[in-house]
Amino acid sequence: MNLVFLLTDDQTVYSLGCYGNEDVQTPHMDSLARDGIAFDRHYVTTAICMASRATIFTGLFEYRNGCNFEHGHLVREHWDKSYPILLREAGYRTAIAGKIGIEVSDKSKGKKGYLPEDDFDVWGAGPGQTSYDTKKNKSMAKYAEEYPHASVSYGAFGRDFIEDVAEGDAPFCLSISFKAPHMPATPDPQFDHVYEGKVFRKPKNYGRENGEHFSKQSREGRQYERFESWGYKDRYDEVMAIYHQQIFAVDVAIGMIREALEEAEVADQTAIIFTSDNGFLCGSHGYGSKVVPYDESSRVPMLMYIPGHENSGKKLRSSALTGNTDFFPTMLELAGVEVPHGIDGKSLLPLYDNPDAETHTQLPLINVWGPKAVQSLGVVTKDWKYIYWPYDESDGFRKTEEMYHLAKDPYELTNLIANPEHEIMLKELRQKYDSEVIDWKDKAVPFNNYQPYGEWFERAD
Repeated sequence: MNLVFLLTDDQTVYSLGCYGNEDVQTPHMDSLARDGIAFDRHYVTTAICMASRATIFTGLFEYRNGCNFEHGHLVREHWDKSYPILLREAGYRTAIAGKIGIEVSDKSKGKKGYLPEDDFDVWGAGPGQTSYDTKKNKSMAKYAEEYPHASVSYGAFGRDFIEDVAEGDAPFCLSISFKAPHMPATPDPQFDHVYEGKVFRKPKNYGRENGEHFSKQSREGRQYERFESWGYKDRYDEVMAIYHQQIFAVDVAIGMIREALEEAEVADQTAIIFTSDNGFLCGSHGYGSKVVPYDESSRVPMLMYIPGHENSGKKLRSSALTGNTDFFPTMLELAGVEVPHGIDGKSLLPLYDNPDAETHTQLPLINVWGPKAVQSLGVVTKDWKYIYWPYDESDGFRKTEEMYHLAKDPYELTNLIANPEHEIMLKELRQKYDSEVIDWKDKAVPFNNYQPYGEWFERAD
């Protein structure tokens, strides 16, 4: 099976029509949902791009791969076991374009990182955040004249790779890592008409009044002030029109790639996965950006299509708990490549076979980036979420817990931590959280300052 892995940056669940938003236009994303399966309870275990991408590549939680801003690059030992490397070793032709989001280091913290350009057959990726201006992306410069905006240029890259590789006998893996809709907001002007004058319905948890029950710690990071500085408070329709216009360009690029698969006559041999590296708090609870473990930040869209499968084309959905660790074993299994022992992910293929099945019973929600006050650890199950905020080192702060019944309160409007009716569930969630801390202590990499968090996240009675 050929593989196409499509990754956006900072895309919230409610930015797609197939997730119930009637205000947006995402026809090609929606067609993937119709053709394949949409996953409704899919989480990133770290809601920030570098760590999330390292987790996707390796199938390991952040504290096990040791990669994030302020911590360190992805060490070569882990990169050599990533899905692009293992697939290439198995005979796949591999290509990547866009914001790869990580660098590789031969050693741990303090060593200079480098882009793994030589580890792909075709390279269209770039360092750091890359640029929306195609000509500024060195590896994509040849597309600049026809496709001056980067999002659609990645569609052209994918089209050209598919046309070339389809002439050979080897299977292929195409990874496209779109920069969109990441800030700074830079929409493709050819799509200005799509949302011109559009009025967007606000989510039910929009505004500061719906975040007063959150921890004080959660307001210490930049995501709190960006509700105002990024315009969600006073210019909501304008900001959301730009946000969704950027996603529309990605949707166009996806259409280009799917059309190329059809024209090359390999569509019936190519599985497609679409997701985002993290979500986005577009004014929900009076926050902007990501990082914090609330659902708009940590839950993301995820679509998968496997041609020829008996469940394809049935518009099915899965409510099983899944995570960004799961792409690694899923792609290897689709390729017939042995999945390494000891990873944190689980293949999604059993859920494609039976969308009513279950997989993970819990997943960690990690943030060890940014101001110490906003760093947290949580645990999410299919129906519940528990968050622990350990910071208590300044006046006005104390260790804080939050608990939400996601099945009944998907907008996280009621913190049940002090509700006596849920004492039994609170005890169960605390035990699940404690098991995540134990795993951290046992399995954290011995570099990049991850081990000390095992003690810091210990829950105080």
